[in-house]
Amino acid sequence: MKNSMQVAMYYSNQDIRLEEMPIPQIGPGELLVKILSSGICGSDLMEWYRIKKAPRVLGHEIAGEIAAVGAGVDSYKIGDRVFVSHHVPCNKCRYCLNNYHTLCDTLRTTNFDPGGFAEYIRVPRINVDRGVFVLPGELSFEEGVFIEPLACIIRGQRMARAKPGQVVLVIGSGMAGIIHVAVASRWGAKRVIAVDISEHRLQIARQFGADALIFAGKDLSAEVKRINGNRLADLVIVCTGAQSAMTQALQCVDRGGTVLFFAPLEPGTKFPLHFYDFWNNGITLMSSYGGAPLDITRSIEFIQTKKIPVKDMVTHRLKLADIALGFKLALEAKESLKVVIEPHGKE
Repeated sequence: MKNSMQVAMYYSNQDIRLEEMPIPQIGPGELLVKILSSGICGSDLMEWYRIKKAPRVLGHEIAGEIAAVGAGVDSYKIGDRVFVSHHVPCNKCRYCLNNYHTLCDTLRTTNFDPGGFAEYIRVPRINVDRGVFVLPGELSFEEGVFIEPLACIIRGQRMARAKPGQVVLVIGSGMAGIIHVAVASRWGAKRVIAVDISEHRLQIARQFGADALIFAGKDLSAEVKRINGNRLADLVIVCTGAQSAMTQALQCVDRGGTVLFFAPLEPGTKFPLHFYDFWNNGITLMSSYGGAPLDITRSIEFIQTKKIPVKDMVTHRLKLADIALGFKLALEAKESLKVVIEPHGKE
């Protein structure tokens, strides 16, 4: 094996450079994984969040093949096709024991080295212990890219107590919004309504399970009532980091309903809340971050059984050298839905 590898080094959304660095050396209990597919996530595009740690190699939606095994690793072998979770919980703190794994300090400080937009990653011992999943034979590397984002969506709807028969409103029909639409539809929602500023994205939302579409420029609450027999939504999921969308979400949720803030606002942003309406209508406001081990297992099952047709969501497949174009396509969000990077080309 060669000693160096190519990586995509992130400096800003407009400045991503192909650079060379040593292939990570693994120690006892660790793995070296050859990255064959790596997805560009919406969170990779949040410059206010990413640029604070630049330069760095981003990428966490990955699938690949084990290239080397450290001493003491008995559960995996060279050649195994795997998905690797970049963040893993301790499974024993008070957050984990109360089913809030994504609030765990360990989960928020673990990662693989250097990042998924590279030819290889080193998987630390703790990730090997609880964050490596062998891909079922029928799952492609490309489909494996969706395990992490789908797990995040599954957790969000699970924590929001999504259930059959609900009317679900998804505000923002980017990649996360589309997967939310697909999951809500597969879980038996009575009606799934998708909202976006792009007619193109709305048509994609319909393809993946949206029963009704609303262009974001319209009076959202009035449109929801028109579509839903003069009722608002039982569950509103916000998948865009726009304060106006979050304000509209509160206007679109029915009494006793839930608003799930899946996308964040920048730190320090104040969010106005009409407290009496919130209190009087018995609204539940909640957020969701990441996916727990249970959600990863469910995600793999969903993809394996084709409950969520993730392969149909891929619009672009690019080489690592073309990652700047990939970020441009994802940022513009005109023709792209899911951009997948293939660090070793098509294998």
